[in-house]
Amino acid sequence: MRLTAFAPGSVGNVGPGLDVLGLAVAGAGDWVTAELLDVRGIELRDPGHPDLPADPARHSAALAAAAVLQRAGAHRGLALWVLKGLPLSGGQGGSAASAVAGAVAANECLGRPLGVRALLESCLEAETAVAGRHADNLAPSLLGGIVLVRSVDPPDVVTLPTPAGLTVVLAQPDQRMRTADARAALPASVTRDVAIHQMAQVAAMVAALYSGDLALLGRALDDRIAEPARAPLLPGFVAAKRAALDAGALGASISGSGPTAFALASSKGAATRIGAAMVAAYAAAGIECVVRTGPVDSVGARLVAEPGTFE
Repeated sequence: MRLTAFAPGSVGNVGPGLDVLGLAVAGAGDWVTAELLDVRGIELRDPGHPDLPADPARHSAALAAAAVLQRAGAHRGLALWVLKGLPLSGGQGGSAASAVAGAVAANECLGRPLGVRALLESCLEAETAVAGRHADNLAPSLLGGIVLVRSVDPPDVVTLPTPAGLTVVLAQPDQRMRTADARAALPASVTRDVAIHQMAQVAAMVAALYSGDLALLGRALDDRIAEPARAPLLPGFVAAKRAALDAGALGASISGSGPTAFALASSKGAATRIGAAMVAAYAAAGIECVVRTGPVDSVGARLVAEPGTFE
């Protein structure tokens, strides 16, 4: 049996929701093709990129697939082929998408023995090994939509409503940012005022999503922990964020660990204008940038006909 799973990219943190908020973005992701073997173990036939490890013990898709095999008590192995549609070290949930697609493909090959929670736990094992133990990218990539990660141990994920018209702008500058480096830049502690501010913003974002209040959503997109620590590592970001807000963005911040910046827009047309403004801002700083826009992916991981397709 051979089949292919697709998992969309995502925006981790969504501003103030460090490690607890995430949303899936339609239009790009990773594909993993899996084939059952008669021997145990994982054979990684194609890691998806020359810069990614060919060792299955170091690749997120292979690690997640291996965790599925173990949880399912399988006596067979898998061959895996990865197709990357997301940038490496780009802040768009690339390692998470590979893990999710690998886990889903493995589970389907075995006849779907694992439920959603066990799949998420399998993905968490992989993500812990390559990027740290957090699920703000994994959960939306697996489930789709906008999610709140209430707990990682044990996993407890709440799916939040997506307001009509909400569109995501992703501005990817010609830079890379390793998750480990970005996490190392985070402060070891914060003041009580900052902690209270972050709690209030996350609560306000949840309220805004349930009420459909896009203005409140934009006001609440105010991160005082990760963004101030990481912005100095990302040339051009501050100007790009200002350009996005001036062009009518509801709010903007760093997507996950960066270097991608994201903005939220109230419509597809607004997103196009915001994206153009962000490209111009990066260009003024001498930095090439590509932009894509799209709605929140409401489906999450799914089987597809072949790599490179979405259905």
